[in-house]
Amino acid sequence: MSAILRSGVTFAAMDVRTAARDRDRLLKRRLDAIVPDLMRRHRFEAWVISAREYNEDPVAATMLPATWLETARRRTILVFRDHGAQRGAISRYPVGPFPSVWDPDEQPDQWAALADYLSGVAGTIGINTSGVFGLADGLSSTEHLALVQAISEHHVESAEKLAIGWLETRLDGEAKTMEEACRMAHGFLRTALSEEVIRPGSTSTEDVAWWLTQTVHDSGHGIWFHPGVTVQRRGGDTMSPADGINDRVIERGDLVHIDFGIVRNGYHTDQQQHAYVLAEGESAPPGSLVSGLAQGNRLQEILMAEMSPGLTGNEVLRSTIDAARSEGIRPIVYTHPIGLHGHAAGSTIGLWDNQEAVVGAGDYPIGANTGWSIELALEVEVPEWDGQTARIMLEEDAFLGADGVTFLDGRQEELWLIG
Repeated sequence: MSAILRSGVTFAAMDVRTAARDRDRLLKRRLDAIVPDLMRRHRFEAWVISAREYNEDPVAATMLPATWLETARRRTILVFRDHGAQRGAISRYPVGPFPSVWDPDEQPDQWAALADYLSGVAGTIGINTSGVFGLADGLSSTEHLALVQAISEHHVESAEKLAIGWLETRLDGEAKTMEEACRMAHGFLRTALSEEVIRPGSTSTEDVAWWLTQTVHDSGHGIWFHPGVTVQRRGGDTMSPADGINDRVIERGDLVHIDFGIVRNGYHTDQQQHAYVLAEGESAPPGSLVSGLAQGNRLQEILMAEMSPGLTGNEVLRSTIDAARSEGIRPIVYTHPIGLHGHAAGSTIGLWDNQEAVVGAGDYPIGANTGWSIELALEVEVPEWDGQTARIMLEEDAFLGADGVTFLDGRQEELWLIG
C-alpha cells in the first residue's frame, strides 16, 4: 500500500529484509573505512566498547547488526586492535562484522578473555568515557570498574574523539540516504501545514501533532520526538523554543509552526516550517511575516557560509551573530549535528538560551562530511499585529561536504497558506 502526500512524495511500506541487508553492508563499509582512520589519527592502538543488554552504549548500538535491533546480548564487548585493522567480539557468538574471539570453554571469565585478546597491545587503549558528550560516555559505572581492573596493566584514555568521529562522519552515498529521509519528512510536513489536515476553527495543534505521528507510523517509519505544533496570533505572546506544545484550536489569522523529525533507515531528520491561516478577507499573509521568513532564509545563508571544518561551534556562532546583526537581523542560532541520532554527535553551534559560547560541545571542531540541522530563529515586529513581535523559527537539514554546506532537500522560502 502506498500514499501520495501533498508535496508529491510517495511513500510505501519498506522491504525490511532488503533494508536490513543494506544497513549491514553499510556498517561493514563504515567500520573498514572510518575506524582505522580515526584510530591512527588520534593515536589509539585499541578501542574497547562494552555494553550490557538493555543498557546499550550509544556507540555500540550503531555497530550491531540490523537484526539485533540496537540491543546487546548479555554483555557484549566489541574490540578494535592494531589501530583498527583487526576487530573482534568477546562474545559467545559473532556480532555481525565482529567475529567471536572468545572460547568460554577455554577461558570462562569474559573479562580475562578480553585481557588475553589485548595482551600484545603496547599503545593507548580507548574507552567510552566523556565529561562533555553523552553519546561518547556510554560506559556504565559497573562496566567501567570491571574493564579498568581487567586491563589495569595498559594505558587507558577516553575515546571521546573516536566515538564522536565514528558517529558524525558520513561516507559517500550516506548523504543521498539522508536526502531521501528529508524528502519524505518534507512531504509529511507540507501536508500537515495544509487544508488537508488543518480546518480553521476546529483543528487543534495536538490534532496536527497526532496526525503526523500516526501517518509516519502507518508509513513504516518512526519519529524520535513528539511533533511540536504551536501558533502565534495577534494579541498572543511571542513564542520561544522552550514553549513546547500549546494545545490550541487553530484560528484564522494564526501563524502555525511545526517542529518535526522522522527516522528512516536509521537516519534522523529535524525540520521546522510555518504556514499562515488567512483571515477573513485576506488573500495574502501580513507583509512583515513574509519579510521575516526572507530574513530567516538570509540568516540560514549567513550561518552556512560561516561553517567550515576545523572551526569550533563557538567560533561559527560568534561570526554568524556579528554578520547577521550587521544586516539588521535579530538572530538566535542553535544549530546541531544530525544523522544517526537526532541531536547527534559533534560540535554545537549555540543554544536557544545561550548565544555567547557553549562550553565543551561548542569548543569542539566541526568535522568534514557531516550532517547538520540548520536550526535558528529571529524576532520580527509585525505592524499588522499592532507592532507585536513574532518569532520565525526555521530548521532544515544540510550536509557539509567538499562544496561547503548545502541543504539536503531544499528549504522553505515562502509561507504555506491555508485558506
